[in-house]
Amino acid sequence: MATAIGVILAVILALVLGIGWSPSPQSYRFQGVDVSAANGTIEWPVLRGGGVSFAYLTATVGADARDPMFETNWREVYAAGLRRGPLHVYSLCRLAADQANNFNTTVPNTADSLPPAIWVDFEDGCAARPDRAVVIGELERLLSTIESHMRKPALIKISRRFESAYRVTAAIPRPIWAVQAYFPPDYTARSWRMWQANAMRRIDGAPTLVHWNVVAP
Repeated sequence: MATAIGVILAVILALVLGIGWSPSPQSYRFQGVDVSAANGTIEWPVLRGGGVSFAYLTATVGADARDPMFETNWREVYAAGLRRGPLHVYSLCRLAADQANNFNTTVPNTADSLPPAIWVDFEDGCAARPDRAVVIGELERLLSTIESHMRKPALIKISRRFESAYRVTAAIPRPIWAVQAYFPPDYTARSWRMWQANAMRRIDGAPTLVHWNVVAP
């Protein structure tokens, strides 16, 4: 019984410490968040005071969905004096052309914005698993169309499991945004430009836990 209680307390302590953790600002000067409507209404000036220097905002999902908080977040991040970038959630079940159209008709082309990003992972409700050549071709079409609109090269934010299945970073020469809790990622074919270091960071001004990211030094 005592052992079980000890294990439970250790887990609770790890969670408490984990939600407050971020990489050292001495090692990673630029740190920020990526959020969506699921994170609720955010007080962006408060986040800026808490060490946030940039924010990536989910704009679109697949070919049809638009994040209902994107327009508000896009405006308020700028008003708070933070750098802002748009993020698209990729779907294996929809054509790249339709997804690019969704993004390009949602996200304004503003000179101040950070490069666009595409989140690439297996999604719930989509069982499609095309051949690698098909996936690489579709991603290249999506990237080139979005980049023509935004006039900036895009980041590929990619999960370990998707990279393991399709080896995207070996085939597409774009900046990489890798994801791994607490320890620098090591699963991409090339060095990463950004790192999602904590998927459950608590910070004043955000009503929910947020994704915490850093830029490579």
